[in-house]
Parts: sequence; C-alpha cells; structure tokens
Amino acid sequence: MSDDYGLSSGEDTKTIAPPPVAYQPSKLGAYKPKIGLIGAGGITQSHLNAYQALGLEVVAIADPDEAKAQERQKEFYPDAKVYTDGGELLKQEDVELVDVATHVDVRIGLVEAALNAGKHVLSQKPFCLKKEDGQRLVDLAAAKGVKLAVNQNGRWAPHFAYLRQAIADGLVGDVTSVDLTINFDQTWIADIPAFNNMPHMVLYDFAIHWFDITHCFLRGHKAESVFASVRKHEGQKYDPPALAGVVISYEDALVTLGFNAHTLWGANDSVTVVGTKGTMHTVGPSLNQHPTMELYLDQGNCTVDLEGNWFQQGFQGTMAELISAIEHDRVPYNNAADVLPGLDLCFAAIKSADEGRVVEL
Repeated sequence: MSDDYGLSSGEDTKTIAPPPVAYQPSKLGAYKPKIGLIGAGGITQSHLNAYQALGLEVVAIADPDEAKAQERQKEFYPDAKVYTDGGELLKQEDVELVDVATHVDVRIGLVEAALNAGKHVLSQKPFCLKKEDGQRLVDLAAAKGVKLAVNQNGRWAPHFAYLRQAIADGLVGDVTSVDLTINFDQTWIADIPAFNNMPHMVLYDFAIHWFDITHCFLRGHKAESVFASVRKHEGQKYDPPALAGVVISYEDALVTLGFNAHTLWGANDSVTVVGTKGTMHTVGPSLNQHPTMELYLDQGNCTVDLEGNWFQQGFQGTMAELISAIEHDRVPYNNAADVLPGLDLCFAAIKSADEGRVVEL
C-alpha cells in the first residue's frame, strides 16, 4: 500500500484574495430611541457597554435589587431613573424600547407587559420555556404594532456572522455538514442558583446560541430528528451535567455539537462548515475570540482576518438590528418568530437527553 492510502488526492494550494462578505453589524441611522433596561444582572454590563458604544441613551433601569440598578446607573448612565419594579418603568413615557434582561422565569410576563404598554422589546435569550408562550408573544407584538426581537447575540459574533453571511451569499454552495465543538469553563455558575439548579444548563441556557446559529446556517433545509446525550463527571464544581453531545439530522445535511462546560485548561471553540462548493473552518482560543476564518474553495484557499469579538459586535448587533428595523419599518433579523426554530431544536435535544431516544421533528 502507498503511504497516502485512504487520504485525499490533494488540495489546491493556490492562495486567493478573501472574497467580500458583509458580516459586520448594521450601522445606526438618525433614529436613536430612549431605552429602558429591566434586569441589572452581570450580563447587563455587556449590554450597556454596547449601548454606550452605539451612542444610545438608557433613561431607566429596573431591578428588584435596587443596589444592582443603582450600580449600573452610576457606572453607565447617571441620569437614568432607577426602579425596583419593571412595571413602574413601563409607565415612563419617554421609554420607547425595553431591554428585558431578566431570567426566563419572570421574563415572559415582563415582555408581555412591555408589549401591552406599546413598547418595542429586545428579550433576553433563551426566549421562552414553552413554544406556545413564544408564539403568543409574537402574535401580541403584531397586534400592538411593535417590534419584538430576541438577544441571540451569537448571530453577530464575527465568526458566526461571517459564516452565516457567506452561506447566504452561496459562497460554499449547499451546506452538507456542520461540526461545532465547544470546550469552555462554566464553573462560575456554581454559586448562582438560577443556573446551578437548571437541569439542562448547558443544553438550554448556553447551547441555545448554537441551536440558533444552526438554524441560521441551514435555512431552507428541513430538520428531521435530534439525538442528544448528557453526562456528569466526578469532580464537577456544579450540579447540572457539564458534558453534552447532539446530532441533528436534516433531510440532506448533518450537524454535530459537542460541549464540555468544565474545561479548566486549554479552552477552545471550533466550527467547520462543509458545503457543495467549499469549506469554512475557524478555531478560537475562547468563545469570545475567533481571529481568523479559513476558507477552502475550488479556485483556491485563503485566511480571512476577522474584526471584533462576540461581546462587542454581538451585543451591538442585536440592538442595532432592532433599532434599524424600527426606523425602516421592517422585520428585524433577530425577530422573535425566527428564533423559534432554534428553540425547537433545543427542546428536542432536552427531550432526547431525558428519554434516551431519537426525537423526531
């Protein structure tokens, strides 16, 4: 046997110029609505950093823990009014858009109240616990004539944004496989009951980004079934299973997702998308950083330098897209109805893991 038995016959090593791919978030126009923030937990630092960078004004902050709301006020928007009741914030007339950044157990009621108050809403993710609740809010927003979007900020993480836009441009043809492997350290949740008591913290609260981006990558493809498995291991610092694997079968494509949320050393995040006309691959040293994208096409290969990071472009992208959609009276890319298919995948994975079987979609 020759030394190259079973290997590829060879790849074109010609270097080509990176093709143009418009993956950066939309630029804001003249319209900059006044924002109210409900929920002042740790992640809202990223929200408010993004809004300051966009030149947006947050005029009200609410949290049952008044000290948390005051901390965000002092750090970012000293003139913002502080409330301990989100319902009271909704009565503030100059608030046009509400960022509901609470945990999911109280979020549905707050989103509903904001829509009934005639406010545009950016909801934290995951959008809902039950699809029927999500659909009801989608219908309510339409009836009230306001926009409802979800903070699926991963859609604007530079590497995910490049991949989804390149796919939409037809750069790699029809997608046949997607492989996502995420090794990261999530041990900080051990002291936060809302996360530590969540039976499927990895699949639900974290992996929703990957289920959502899978939906974005495979638009027009029909998902047929989901199989998922989760495991705990000795020495875990928190209660929910830290390990999860998922296989999503489409009629003409296959997606695999692997998660280790207890990677204390050497964290990394890898994505490979293979299409009928090419392959894209990126590896980052962290979830936030993917400095390059490797692109392999019939005409040659190239390495694309990616600008920005998830926490900057991601959080700017979700709010900027919603504001642009309000200004131009169009449907935002992260509209609530469009995140429901990703939740279908998520809910099917949880059911599969619980029941130990393939779940048909």
